[in-house]
Amino acid sequence: MPSPSATPHDPCPPSAVSHGAGLIGLVGLFGWVVLARQNGWSGPNAALVCCVATGLPMVLWSLLVDKVHLRPSTGLNWSNPRPVKDVIDTSLIKLTGLWMTWAVIAAIYATARWYWTGNYQFAMNVFIYAAPFLFFLSIPYVIWVERYLKDQHDGAWHLGAMISGQPGWEREAIYHHLRAWAVKGFFLAFMLSIVPGGYAQIINANVAEIATNPVWIANWLIITMFLVDVQFATVGYALTLKPLDSHIRTANPYMAGWAAALICYPPFILMGDNGPLNYHINTADWVYWFEGNTPLLVAWGAWLVVLTGIYAWATVAFGIRFSNLTHRGILTHGPYRWTKHPAYLSKNIYWWFATMPFLVTSGSWVDGVRNAAILACVSGVYYWRARTEERHLMADPDYAAYAAWMDRHGPVPRLIALITGRRAHTAPVPTPAE
Repeated sequence: MPSPSATPHDPCPPSAVSHGAGLIGLVGLFGWVVLARQNGWSGPNAALVCCVATGLPMVLWSLLVDKVHLRPSTGLNWSNPRPVKDVIDTSLIKLTGLWMTWAVIAAIYATARWYWTGNYQFAMNVFIYAAPFLFFLSIPYVIWVERYLKDQHDGAWHLGAMISGQPGWEREAIYHHLRAWAVKGFFLAFMLSIVPGGYAQIINANVAEIATNPVWIANWLIITMFLVDVQFATVGYALTLKPLDSHIRTANPYMAGWAAALICYPPFILMGDNGPLNYHINTADWVYWFEGNTPLLVAWGAWLVVLTGIYAWATVAFGIRFSNLTHRGILTHGPYRWTKHPAYLSKNIYWWFATMPFLVTSGSWVDGVRNAAILACVSGVYYWRARTEERHLMADPDYAAYAAWMDRHGPVPRLIALITGRRAHTAPVPTPAE
């Protein structure tokens, strides 16, 4: 497939994230993994330090190289700070709204039973430990940012104003604030819950033994790619900050978008062992079906590693901005030059090739047909997610321009258009000034 092409008169819209941010994050991640393997640091706390090792270099790169704090999209004006005494009142209102938001999230955590079972217990312990620090640090942080904000009346202010009976608050701004924190509260807890598992597998792995078997090599590389994905995603959910230009511009306002996303994650997941979209009934993985055929095992394993590599690359491309259901800046680089949804595409292809649901150990063609049909439904869910995300993001002219450019130049959209006979987007190409 040819590389994405563009003419000087039709360049790809710029990306909100540079290649350097993700690459330096990978350096930090693998640097810590090497150090941890040498010292046997495989515990959950070491996994959290790995998040820091991944995120800190990206923060420094973003500030020192990309200078993201100077972008107009931050909503900050560093050249004209307000005196502290002039922002105390608005800061207190804003802190009222912020702390109330945190209290509601804490109440949900405390009430929902699933947060106190299994892997989620680790996430809850992290939040319990971090809560006092976040509470006290939020005071100087809010006051500091308030001095430079162009518009002091953000969502936290509107919620705080409503609670404290101040005039001027707006319902829609409160809804935006609550949606953004709902995303962060739900997904950060989930990401933290799965951070230790994959990390421990990589740190404790016997690489010398793994190297003796091509299947083990493939599986170890696949787990490594998932480690990369989880680490970057966790950092992304944690660092939603205006000074880093990584704040949530908007959270998806459409119920369909939330439904499509939430059914892919616990406790609402429909693809689990007891879920209606479980496509693993009487299945066996690719190793079972190709056992004894070493060349095919090598080729199939390599293909699965490539797919998970693309999936991880799609997350790395976000830098410190990864998040479901939100707009935090438009990505147009890396795998997003090939398709608007590289992660969804690669993971769904991976599931089909790794599981081969039409092959079943029961020998029943009915089981095979059912599994294939259900996995097709799962793929349909991800198509639904992609469509709802595009509906949300198309409100931003930058994304609309990127989507139109992809239709003109993106290999995957052009291939789909060729297969389906659908005409590619024919929006006029900008012409240079004479």
